Amino acid sequence: AVNEDNEVAIVKAGAIPPLVELLGSGTAGAKENAAAALSNLAVTEDNGVAIVKAGAIPPLVELLRSGTADAKEQAAAVLRILTFNDDNMVAIVKAGAIPPLVELLGSGTADAKESAATALSNLAVNEDNEVAIVKAGAIPPLVELLMSGTDVAKEDAAR
Repeated sequence: AVNEDNEVAIVKAGAIPPLVELLGSGTAGAKENAAAALSNLAVTEDNGVAIVKAGAIPPLVELLRSGTADAKEQAAAVLRILTFNDDNMVAIVKAGAIPPLVELLGSGTADAKESAATALSNLAVNEDNEVAIVKAGAIPPLVELLMSGTDVAKEDAAR
């Protein structure tokens, strides 16, 4: 759903709740695809709010913890986008996303590391979150990203 008109049609057709449902109950492939679809839809802020209201954050955090490498990458991408909204940031932190995002910094794919670094950078705007990120062990993997991450990961690791 990279086309904005298509995104509007998809959301109007009621696709967000079943996609969120798939995050928790689908096959591994369905979970990855649902997260990827939500990532595309979340780019529009209203859609991001709808995704959060549909209960997506807890199953996304669970995917960060126990999904396949691709599912973790897609879940991190959705959370990265959602962290650009202050209300979403609170929900993301309350759902326990900081430790698995920090874990992903060291063990994820290049894209997952990039998404995790951006999400954590956005969450660190709040001082309490910043402390929690450090306590979760983010410093060593962030330093590693400064040396060997993608350009975007290096940029976010430096923030």
